[in-house]
Amino acid sequence: MTYNACIPSPLGWLYLSASDLGLERIEYREEGIEGIDDHLVILQAVKELREYFNGERKIFNVPLNLQGTHFQLNVWEELEKVPFAKTASYEDIARRLGDIKVIRAAATANGRNPIPIIVPCHRIIGKDGSLTGYNGGLARKKWLLDFELSSVQTALFAG
Repeated sequence: MTYNACIPSPLGWLYLSASDLGLERIEYREEGIEGIDDHLVILQAVKELREYFNGERKIFNVPLNLQGTHFQLNVWEELEKVPFAKTASYEDIARRLGDIKVIRAAATANGRNPIPIIVPCHRIIGKDGSLTGYNGGLARKKWLLDFELSSVQTALFAG
């Protein structure tokens, strides 16, 4: 069975899908009607996303049910290791996978990440520091990176 939620965010509407095994998808949508299925995974994902956008969460704990090829799963696992407010390049991901020659395949897998924000594909940039493709659009990618950086800077001055 699939459980869903549609919630507003600073980036537009987020449509979430989950199974009993975990969160399976987050999609950006331009329009939506707020609704949240009463299911543990969906409720946790919504709570954690709201905390993230309120600047109260840097690490997600909601269970994930990522579905992809073995290679894609390996790439997505590496994405989850990139810390909040930090970036890595596609080349960095390829090196972490043990083969610089898989850089294009790693970039493709990054672009197919079904759970943006929580699996932070927005933190992957070009080797020269440029913002490159993001399936939610470069404006959303820039917003997420700026938001995370400003959250860290605000925390430094608040303490």
